[in-house]
Amino acid sequence: MNRRRLLYGNVFKSHIFGSPTIVSTDAEVSRFVLQSDAHAFVPSYPKSVSELMGESSILLINGSLQRRVHGLIGAFFKSPQLKSQITTDMQFYVRRSLATWPDTTQPILIQNQTKHIVFQILIKGLIGLDPGDEMDFLKSQFQEFIAGLMSLPVKFPGTRLYKSLQAKKRMVMLVKKIIEEKRRRNESRRGIRPNSKDVIDVLINDTSGQLSDDLISDNMIDLMIPAEDSVPLLVTLAVKYLGECPLALRQLEEENMELKERKSQQGQDLEWNDFMSLSFTQDVITETLRLGNIIGGIMRKAVKDVEVKGHFIPKGWCVFTYFRSVHLDEAIYEDPLSFNPWRWKEKDVSACNFTPFGGGQRLCPGLDLARLEASIFLHHFVTSFTWVAEEDQVVNFPTVRMKKGMPVRVTRKQGACERSSSIRVEC
Repeated sequence: MNRRRLLYGNVFKSHIFGSPTIVSTDAEVSRFVLQSDAHAFVPSYPKSVSELMGESSILLINGSLQRRVHGLIGAFFKSPQLKSQITTDMQFYVRRSLATWPDTTQPILIQNQTKHIVFQILIKGLIGLDPGDEMDFLKSQFQEFIAGLMSLPVKFPGTRLYKSLQAKKRMVMLVKKIIEEKRRRNESRRGIRPNSKDVIDVLINDTSGQLSDDLISDNMIDLMIPAEDSVPLLVTLAVKYLGECPLALRQLEEENMELKERKSQQGQDLEWNDFMSLSFTQDVITETLRLGNIIGGIMRKAVKDVEVKGHFIPKGWCVFTYFRSVHLDEAIYEDPLSFNPWRWKEKDVSACNFTPFGGGQRLCPGLDLARLEASIFLHHFVTSFTWVAEEDQVVNFPTVRMKKGMPVRVTRKQGACERSSSIRVEC
């Protein structure tokens, strides 16, 4: 892609997934596309993804229905109630997982461990399910479902797409059962609306009349995808980059040990605001998002002729907003291939040249939760262990992942690490 950008400029024509496509590696053009509403651009995905998501998916619906669903979910994800619940639950599951890790004898696969933890947290936040047989069933079916996202769009019995569609049907049946149980409990309360404890509660309590049980159950499955890719990969890549940059790791450890000791002396539990106040930890997460490019780009389809910055986008053509090229552009970021969290002391995270969560009306509603979950894991990991990473490499296709799962050999810390003065130095 970079070679073609050098040949043809920041905006050029191509074909992706069989469709004529304008590829944008220009931050302003990409921002315009992402900020535009359904009168100009609508989502576009490979046929296999569209088949698996379904017509009622929040990824595909448009207009007032999309705004309604996105708004309800986004507001709940930002609510103090959920922030408190997620902070408590995430710490519980992280501590429980870390307590089982052996010292040095065998490698821990960070990628697998974080997927397991994040899946439990997300499922509880989405549908209120605790670990047990139903969650185990859901996880096994989800693995079958997600395996077909980038498959050939052929759904005959025995094909990958067919198997994934069948897995989704089984997951939907379980989610609909949970919806029905929640509705019965609500009816038994004789009109007294309970506080929403999970996303299903939020959606079934909506009074607009737009949200059917089919729409709710389909979207619960789609919203599980970040548990497989986004958040676990964010944490895994952060561990990788920190292991390669001792100065950043030392500063992160000092910041987190200071918080841990201060809250311990005060006899207080760690809360949402405590984790989000860790400024260098947030810079590490931001730099990981920029360098890791977990979401490489987003596709949109023009519903009318559009012109932006002198570039003409014909009706019916797709636009691929390629985030990776912008995030690694040396004209925007000095030494862009280096992990340098200190760069964010001067840079604006909200600028148009930093879009790891998309943008516009479809900005990821769980972006704050992703940061929180990464912050909590890193906090407990670096204050509990030292580690040595085994050799591994990043694979970028079809999705970003570590080839071996990021194996590390850990040694449990016996006490608080010694503090040393923080020095602002690049790795």
